[in-house]
Amino acid sequence: ARATAAAASSSSSSSSAFFENQPTQHHPPIYIATMAKKGNEKKGAKVFKTKCSQCHTVEAGGAHKQGPNLNGFFGRQSGQADGYSYSSANKKSGIMWGDETLFDYLENPKKYIKGTKMVFAGIKKPQERKDLIAYLKSSTSA
Repeated sequence: ARATAAAASSSSSSSSAFFENQPTQHHPPIYIATMAKKGNEKKGAKVFKTKCSQCHTVEAGGAHKQGPNLNGFFGRQSGQADGYSYSSANKKSGIMWGDETLFDYLENPKKYIKGTKMVFAGIKKPQERKDLIAYLKSSTSA
């Protein structure tokens, strides 16, 4: 019985190690978003600066550019920033912005919201999206 208990306890610890060491590129986005390494806020700030800041601002009271100011958008329904003219597709999508919806949206915005006017090809690298989300969560909290 002791040998069996020892084998069971060693197999449970090795199974958690198994999952921690698996590559994430073959798993669906939800798995990646919830199970893989967390986003790095500092790296996310660089992603925002190079890929997003041309069209978006994040500070409270920030101006709308080609895209809306993003302050306070986490937990808010898409198409709701005051003073910005959204596409009807965005307004009607009913998406609530959170980690998982944003993770999937940022991969390919035009596929996620068909008819969006956001002209952005997306961010294919999962870790880069997580880094950006970590930055957006801290920089846009109302």
